[in-house]
Amino acid sequence: MTDPKGKVNTVTVGDIVIATFMESRILDETTILHIMNELGSIAAEPYKLKLLVDFANVEYLSSAVLGKIVALHKKITAEKGQFKLCGIKPAILQVFQITKLDKLLEIHPDQAKALNAFKTKKFF
Repeated sequence: MTDPKGKVNTVTVGDIVIATFMESRILDETTILHIMNELGSIAAEPYKLKLLVDFANVEYLSSAVLGKIVALHKKITAEKGQFKLCGIKPAILQVFQITKLDKLLEIHPDQAKALNAFKTKKFF
């Protein structure tokens, strides 16, 4: 399903929803709100608790998005779901590293590796 404003494209692979940002710049409040509403509606569906967010198209990202991503992560993991990120460009990944969000969030270099990680069971 493609978002009506073209900001997020979602595809379901098995029981995993892949949400790909179609915007190269996620900077303004309206865009952020629209994207997070779309992702939030996916996370609200109990049978879709495996969410992969692909940043491959994103060149610039507002710091406001980071807080929204953390909130989404908390919501999904509280429901025993899985939340992963992939395709984050080096400059944006550096922000995740500086803020230590790379320790909280599971980040993979690309979709294939992230999808494979969903299949790998972790035992604690």
